[in-house]
Amino acid sequence: MPMKGVRRFGVSGKLSPRYIGPFEILRRVGSLAYELALPPQLAHVHNVFHVSMLRKYVPDPQHVIDYQSLEVSEDVSYKEMPVSILERKEKILRNRSIPLVKVQWQRHSQDEATWELEEEMRRRYPSLFE
Repeated sequence: MPMKGVRRFGVSGKLSPRYIGPFEILRRVGSLAYELALPPQLAHVHNVFHVSMLRKYVPDPQHVIDYQSLEVSEDVSYKEMPVSILERKEKILRNRSIPLVKVQWQRHSQDEATWELEEEMRRRYPSLFE
């Protein structure tokens, strides 16, 4: 089963990790871990996280939290889907050139777009090239 584009919690992948919060801290567990109040959709995810996995929330009265639910499968993974192609270029080697496309992924900003092989993207996601 191909794992490209599949993101698991705790495993760093090709795309940079995203925060899926904010969530309330219920209690401190040990010196460097916190127990969080997770929504029912994430009930199968362990709710104790190391402090390095958390980000400080600075409250702003005009900031409305728009929590997008994340569809997580039973094995705690989710599939990243491409949204659009932002750019094209050719990587020129000594004897050949490799066509590349810059892909913006679902739930990621344009700054986090990645360069992928055009041939593979055409094969896996033909709807992007129509």
